[in-house]
Amino acid sequence: MTRLNKFLAAAGFGSRRKVEALITDGKVKINGAVVKDLSTQVDPAKDEVICEGKAVKAAVEYKYLVLNKPRGYIVSASDELGRQTIYSLLPEFAAGYNYAGRLDKNSEGLLLITNDGNMINRLAHPSFKVEKVYKCDINRKLSKAQLEILRTGVEIEGGRTRPAGIFVKAESDSAMSLKVVITEGRKRQIRLMIEAVGAKVTSLKRLQFGPLKLKELPSGRWRFLTDGELKALKTTIDKGIKQ
Repeated sequence: MTRLNKFLAAAGFGSRRKVEALITDGKVKINGAVVKDLSTQVDPAKDEVICEGKAVKAAVEYKYLVLNKPRGYIVSASDELGRQTIYSLLPEFAAGYNYAGRLDKNSEGLLLITNDGNMINRLAHPSFKVEKVYKCDINRKLSKAQLEILRTGVEIEGGRTRPAGIFVKAESDSAMSLKVVITEGRKRQIRLMIEAVGAKVTSLKRLQFGPLKLKELPSGRWRFLTDGELKALKTTIDKGIKQ
């Protein structure tokens, strides 16, 4: 069973907000009866769903996109403050798709966008330990002791972080550029880690998510995954299942 709004969005009837409006406006029928309850569940294998007079079939073709998110965009289907969201950068068919690995407004870089909900759930689950690689610029030079704290684990909101890869790529008396590798995806995690050792992040960009890399993808642009990338991503998930 799946929620009706999710089913309609995955089938290409628009964003979650749009399909919810279709439901509440009485334009959707299940087995001949009009439904307006947004909590309605549907069984795609058994139920006949009609939306605006058209039969709705379960989405069977999964699509996988990589987006290079620019700074200033919200990772959300909509924003009550009217700010730009990543979906304004994506093709129309991806309006109901979900994302793996949220980035905050001021961060940039790689996002995986797909209608494969099972893959999203697995990639997001901490037990799969999917590596995320970031370029992180900070506003001061950290000592060896502070770098070691970041590597071994630091107390932030939500508890102590897992061990992380912290590599110094450049430094000056007043700044430092780090390569950060983590296997978690907690809200604002890297920013909070850096703040815990007395510094501030000035720029944060995700370069890699599991086997996926940005490569030369320009900021604000998207592309489909290659067959090789998709195979590597599924291999990563399979390894996580066996752990």
